[in-house]
Order: sequence, then structure tokens, then C-alpha cells
Amino acid sequence: MRDYDEATAFLGEWGPFQRLIFFLLSLSIIPNGFNGMSVVFLAGTPEHRCRVPDTANLSSAWRNHSVPLRLQDGREVPHSCRRYRLEAISNFSALGLEPGRDVDLEQLEQESCLDGWEFSQDIYLSTIVTEWNLVCEEDWKTPLTSSLFFVGVLLGSFVSGQLSDRFGRKNVLFATMAIQTGFSFLQIFSINWEMFTVLFVIVGMGQISNYVVAFILVGYMLLPLFAYFIRDWRKLLLALTVPGVLCVPLWWFIPESPRWLISQRRLREAEDIIRKAAKMNNVAVPVVIFDPVELQELKPPKQQKAFILDLFRTRNIATITTMSLLLWMLTSIGYFALSLNSPNLHGDAYLNCFLSALIEVPAYITAWLLLRTLPRRYIIAGVLFLGGGVLLLIQLVPADYDFLSIGLVMLGKFGITSAFSMLYVFTAELYPTLVRNMAVGITSMASRVGSIIAPYFVYLGAYNRVLPYILMGSLTILIGIVTLFFPESFGMTLPETLEEMQKVKWFRSGKKTRNSVDSEENPKVLITPF
Repeated sequence: MRDYDEATAFLGEWGPFQRLIFFLLSLSIIPNGFNGMSVVFLAGTPEHRCRVPDTANLSSAWRNHSVPLRLQDGREVPHSCRRYRLEAISNFSALGLEPGRDVDLEQLEQESCLDGWEFSQDIYLSTIVTEWNLVCEEDWKTPLTSSLFFVGVLLGSFVSGQLSDRFGRKNVLFATMAIQTGFSFLQIFSINWEMFTVLFVIVGMGQISNYVVAFILVGYMLLPLFAYFIRDWRKLLLALTVPGVLCVPLWWFIPESPRWLISQRRLREAEDIIRKAAKMNNVAVPVVIFDPVELQELKPPKQQKAFILDLFRTRNIATITTMSLLLWMLTSIGYFALSLNSPNLHGDAYLNCFLSALIEVPAYITAWLLLRTLPRRYIIAGVLFLGGGVLLLIQLVPADYDFLSIGLVMLGKFGITSAFSMLYVFTAELYPTLVRNMAVGITSMASRVGSIIAPYFVYLGAYNRVLPYILMGSLTILIGIVTLFFPESFGMTLPETLEEMQKVKWFRSGKKTRNSVDSEENPKVLITPF
């Protein structure tokens, strides 16, 4: 009896049909690059100060001194959330007293921004922050907006796989695209922050979990280009929904998964797709591709059931799982915090965001080259040490050396992105087949928890410019040290059972068993494509 791969081997591995479908699927996920980081510009916070109404009876001198100064990055700037009590300075102005000469400003009573704020339009014409005054006492809503989007991504990941198994890969793929595009469009008509955020959660639920990194980067790098020319948040959001609409015609070109059709006993539809593929690949088609008699054999064999508690069955397995969860979560925090914080760097916000996306290209190439030749533990720990180390150096850079700070941030993003891209391969090689998918799934979930936490690291930058980098750098180096205690998987025999999993470094002891000797004599080594 033949399995699916044997039955379709006549198509070849990488013919015109496979290349076309790969390209079309990749195009369909470019909007993910927009949605994932669009909040960077939609919720940008420009410089602001308390508004003094035009009707206030103030002299030009008092109007210029109506807002107290505060120290920020070694220089005095107008306070963003306080002003001198308007009634008091109006009286001083009426009496002809001059600020600083006749009145000691440090002794004046202050009040909050009772008349709203004046926002600089040097970078953004409008954002949700300027629209709904998400500053000062309301500034906690900005990081929450980003966090709730990633909560939506986490919720969507729970159900996307199950829905795909029940309703088909194609149907769920286009349903998630419709959710992303449709609810992003509805966000344009948001009347308050609460409505915008609820819709943003739903957009996050439509994020497609399985994607091609290169095409996500295309969307990520195009985002600052869109934002540079469209600086009103509603118009920008409208422009970002257009690529999703343009993906609609792909419905008539992307077929359903033949594997899924076979699992649903829809053999004729599966055969039609395979025959079209064979015609495009210019290969001969057997008279019978899927024999109904072989249908039962085409189903995957029943395997022993695995439960999440199996990942914590023994002290060794529990230690590996716990370290893996921490590794994924802390690496994710570093990656998303650096990505979300790019517009807050000194210099051009749009250029910084583009550079933050661009630096991922050499990061992925480096990771691919390292994975082919070097031990996993050392290369992951090495790039984490690189990323964390340069982030810690930022605190030593003078505030006016913008180019050096930006360079160190990009180098830190390079290291953390390289490590992040290696985790899928490393985790898959540590666990046996029985729990491999479960292990990758639970650790990937930990990374989504990290993305939920990451916006609050960016939020700390409003209080101290270097504090986020100190925290990210310290945590990245810490998890780099933890990585050195993982068992090595490069060139090693893949474990077949939980008992065959390698031990973490401080557990390594004892004599080799007969099975381990046999495995070394007849190893089964996994060559993992990146």
C-alpha cells in the first residue's frame, strides 16, 4: 500500500505548479507584515504640551512661560502633562509682572492639562494618541493597544489549527485574510479608543500563524513607506487594507490541500487538483492516482496519545521544557520590543523602522548559515550574547550621538532576530516525535506571551530612555547563559521516545545503555532544512 507521498511522487518535488502555489501563498501573507507592526505608526506619540486657550488673557511673555520645564536626557524641555495654574498667571499678566524677573516660576502652583494638549505635527498629522488624547494619565492605553493585538494573535492560534482540520486549509486561510482586512477597514470608523482596540483584537485573531518570513519582511519594509507619505492614521489604515483586498482573486488560483481532501474522503477533488498540477508540470499522470482501496492506508497510522503533562514527566524533561519556555518568551520580548520601539529612536522615525526591518535580512541569512555547520547551543547563545551585550552598551552612549545609539540598537536586533529564527529548529530537535509538535506549539505560545509583554518595555522608555535597553540586554544575556545548559542536538540522533531525550548539562552522568550504544552504531541523524 502506498502513502500520499508515494502516490504523488510522479509530480516531482519542485515543479512549476509547486513554485506557483508557493508564490501565491506567500503573497497572501504580505498583509501580516502591515498588521503586525502598523500600531507603530497608528499609535505614535508625538511631542506634546498643555494647551493654553487663545481666550486666556495672557501677555506673550506669560504665554511663552505658561508650561514648566523638566529635565529629559540631560536637557530642559517643556513639561508634557503640567502647566502653571492658569488663573494665577492670568492675574500676574494683568498686573504687568514679568515671569522670572518679578515672579519666581519655581514657586508657582501647577495644574494638569485641563484644556487638552497641543501635539507636534512634525512627524504625524494624526494618530489614535492625538485623536483621543492617550497621554499623561491616559498613556497606559497605548501599550495596552499593542498588547491586546497580540492577545488576539494568541487567541487565534488556539483555534486556527482545529478550524483548518474541520473546514479545510483554503477556507480558513481566506477567512483569516477576510477577518484581517474587513476589521482593519472597520477600525477606520472607530469613534473611541475602546472601539478601536476591540476591533484590533479581532484583527489579531486573523493573523495567519504559518507564514514565510521573507514575505512578512516585504510587508514590514513597505509599512514605513506607506506611513511616510500618509501621515493621518485613518487614511494610513485605509491604505494598509488595500493589499488584503487585492488578495481576493487568489481564491480562484490557490487550490485546497489534497491531503486534507483525502482525509475527508473527497478523492475525486484531490485527483482533479493533482491532474492539473501534473499538466502544469508537464508529466504523465497514472490512470489511478488514489485507489479507494488504499484510502485507509493513506490515513496516518494511529499513534500513542501524548498529553501536555508529558513535557514535564521527569525532572530532566521538565527542566528542558521550562528552559525552552523562558528562551522563547524572553527572546520574543527582545524582538518585539525592539521592533515596536524603532520610531522612538533619535532621528527619522520612518527610516529607523525601515532599518529595523532591513536588518532582519542578514539576520536570517546568518542564522541559516550557522545552523548548517555549528552546534546549536553555542550559536544561539553567541548571538544572544551579541544582542544583549550591545543593548547594554547603549547606556554609555552620550545623548547627542544618535547614529551610534541607532547602530547599537540595530546590531542588537540582528542578534536577537538570528536567535529567534533558530528556535524552531532547535526545539524540534530536542523532543521525540510523540511530543515534538506539542513542544513547538507550547513554546511558540510562550513567545506570544512575550509579544504581549513587550509593549510595556517600550512604555518604560517614556520615563528613562535607556531603561528598556538595560532590561532587554540583561534578560537577553541571562537567557543566553541558560541556553548553554541545554543538551546539544546538532548531528545527534533524534530521540524516538521521551526516555531517549538527552539530559541537560548538570544531569549528564551514568553509563550508556545498550539502546544508546546501538543508536550510536546506527544513528538516524536529522538534516533539518531552514
